[in-house]
Amino acid sequence: MVKNFKTTDGREFAVYEDSLHDNLFMVDSGDCDYLVADPALGFIGERVTCAECGKKRVLAPLNHHSANVLRKAYPWTAPQRVLGRDKTIGVGDRLGIAGDGHIRVFRRFPDVTPVLAQQSIRELNLTNRTFHDVIDSASFTVFRCGYTNGFGADGDHVKTAREVSYALKSGATMITLDCSEQIDNSIDALSKEEVDARYESVRDRVLERYYMNRSFDIGEGISISFDEELFKRTVLIYSKAVAHAVRIYNTLIVRNARQLADFEVSIDETLTPTLPAQHFFVANELAKHYVNIATVAPRFCGEFQKGIDYIGDLEQFEQEMKVHAAIARKFGYKLSIHSGSDKFSIFSCAGKETRGRFHLKTAGTNWLEAMKLVAMKDPSLYREIHRYALDGAFEEARKYYHVTTDLTKIPDLDSLSDSELPDLFKNNDSRQLIHITYGLILNEKNPDGSFKFRDRLYKLWRENKEGYARLIDMHIGRHASSICCD
Repeated sequence: MVKNFKTTDGREFAVYEDSLHDNLFMVDSGDCDYLVADPALGFIGERVTCAECGKKRVLAPLNHHSANVLRKAYPWTAPQRVLGRDKTIGVGDRLGIAGDGHIRVFRRFPDVTPVLAQQSIRELNLTNRTFHDVIDSASFTVFRCGYTNGFGADGDHVKTAREVSYALKSGATMITLDCSEQIDNSIDALSKEEVDARYESVRDRVLERYYMNRSFDIGEGISISFDEELFKRTVLIYSKAVAHAVRIYNTLIVRNARQLADFEVSIDETLTPTLPAQHFFVANELAKHYVNIATVAPRFCGEFQKGIDYIGDLEQFEQEMKVHAAIARKFGYKLSIHSGSDKFSIFSCAGKETRGRFHLKTAGTNWLEAMKLVAMKDPSLYREIHRYALDGAFEEARKYYHVTTDLTKIPDLDSLSDSELPDLFKNNDSRQLIHITYGLILNEKNPDGSFKFRDRLYKLWRENKEGYARLIDMHIGRHASSICCD
């Protein structure tokens, strides 16, 4: 910010330099941001007079109406379909405040395109936000920062037709269809005899003739084979998921022969790892039904737990990633890596095997960086939140996440000085404690109905927004540099 905007009634606002465009720019009042616009542009707000030039201006709040007017006036502030580009990273922004740090990353990595607006229905509910709010926040961010390279908006992990419709109507340019509720996690534990018995109720002779006891050459010296047992297990696990994806695509994603959004099929939110042969089955069945997918998210081997590095056999991951990537190339889409925050040990392999064509999803650790900032700037508030997370919030939150957190490995707060608190974010168990309790922390209320932490947190984050942008730049920048290994 290099100059101020002054009104004739004596008020003064700091101007965001990168937002200066003709008759529109953004300012900081201290408590919040506004757009300052020529009245002819159609923004609604307080009428003010510029003390310097005497012209009438509108001081418009950053609301949904302002976002719609902004996107009409400057189309580059609207989300686009971006998954056709080679390198894309979904960064999400649960709090609506991480955008400036994200933009710094993608300015340093101009060949990587961000999906700035990315939230699931669960995340919207836990943060008291809407898809409109998430997308609007991204539009205001790119305008404030003058970022014109394009960005996507992901209706992330939507499961039902109603949720897909909601995301599309809100302006999502990407739909991540979560098929987890159509995937049968019980099949892997069944014996061969039990699989045979279960299969008889869904037997499909057409699929049998196509897959059973056959091999498929997918190129690059790789072939995929289905013996009888693997075929039956695959059908039992994934057939309903395929049918769900086909139905959603044909009824909602494509309208009047026009595809409305990039389509990602997610089969990763399950306990069942996706074998390469099963990935091939899903991809091939979708192709046979003319479903145009931009990305598929398999459930890779090992564990992609929240907020920490990959847990598993790196050699097995590399071998299977090689085949998963080849399958994606055969069918013309990109692999999508979910729960990608902090999975640094597999990024080099993923970047290499996908040949630099990938979609990586991060988000949750933006929250961890925000909480690290709290530990740095207001140790007392951080201690209060940490104790709240330990005293019951974690046990409630873990019902919704697969984590192996050991609370006994988290240092006792009373043993740590204020200056040592940020080091808690180097501890995996402490990271997961704070990571999965975000919704409860943000929504906890006092007896009088006021928020216990939320308002104090947002005030701190706004007062230290430059520090938060630097943390995000370093953290997400490390993700981008690690996977962009070409």
